[in-house]
Amino acid sequence: MSSFGDRVATALAAHGPLCVGIDPHVALLEEWGMDASATSAREFGLRVVEAATGRVGIVKPQVAFYERYGSAGFAALEDVLAEARDAGLVVIADAKRGDIGTTMEGYAAAWLEAGSPLEADAVTLSPYLGPDSLRATLTTAIRHGKGAFVLAATSNPEAFALQSAQVVDVAASDGQTVAERVARDIAWVNGSAAFAGGLGPVGLVVGATVDRAAIGLTDDALRGAPILAPGFGAQGADPADLATLFGPVAGQVIASESRSILSAGPAGLARRIEERAALYGGPRG
Repeated sequence: MSSFGDRVATALAAHGPLCVGIDPHVALLEEWGMDASATSAREFGLRVVEAATGRVGIVKPQVAFYERYGSAGFAALEDVLAEARDAGLVVIADAKRGDIGTTMEGYAAAWLEAGSPLEADAVTLSPYLGPDSLRATLTTAIRHGKGAFVLAATSNPEAFALQSAQVVDVAASDGQTVAERVARDIAWVNGSAAFAGGLGPVGLVVGATVDRAAIGLTDDALRGAPILAPGFGAQGADPADLATLFGPVAGQVIASESRSILSAGPAGLARRIEERAALYGGPRG
């Protein structure tokens, strides 16, 4: 089994950095002529998967827009996840889970174990109960050839005060920010000999609209980690600026777009994906 980092690298080389978000929120369902229901969310997701297949390498379903419909929503999400993985897409479940102990073991089993109804290739995680609280989930990811993306510096401005705060910890260097501490802990996982020379299994979420220097996320702190970068497209970051924004680690970036693509509607979706993908310069291989 290839590692998650290798699969991400292959997807980036074959299709470029664009990742298509699958976000069937109510306003978009209405724009697509659908009602707010689990059935519509399922159809929406399957149409996005169909349009994305062969045009990008990575998709990111937003779990909340399925979870809102309860058991029917999760059943719809299961179909979307399975269809996307069967199509050969790398699937990131955007669930932002974060807890401790056996609770995290449960989340890990739900999203990362082979054969789980909600099986994805990776899941997003929140480290703000302490990065060590994610240990069981990260261990499960590595054991099963899966991945995870840990929130480091998100694109929402209200997070800046927390993520740029300085760590008070005898084990941390002076002036280290919370975001940098998260990144350094993840670098330790990815820096093991098993993943040397490529992308590791554990990535970081770093918003494309974030001032990396101000928040302490240097190139060195990000080296070796796949970087999931929301903020491109409707949120303001320009695909043409990816190399400038991320510098030497730009080749590790997965550029996530949702609204800028999904607003094209079902009829224009495939063409919009092709247009947006081309703005990033196409395949990297």
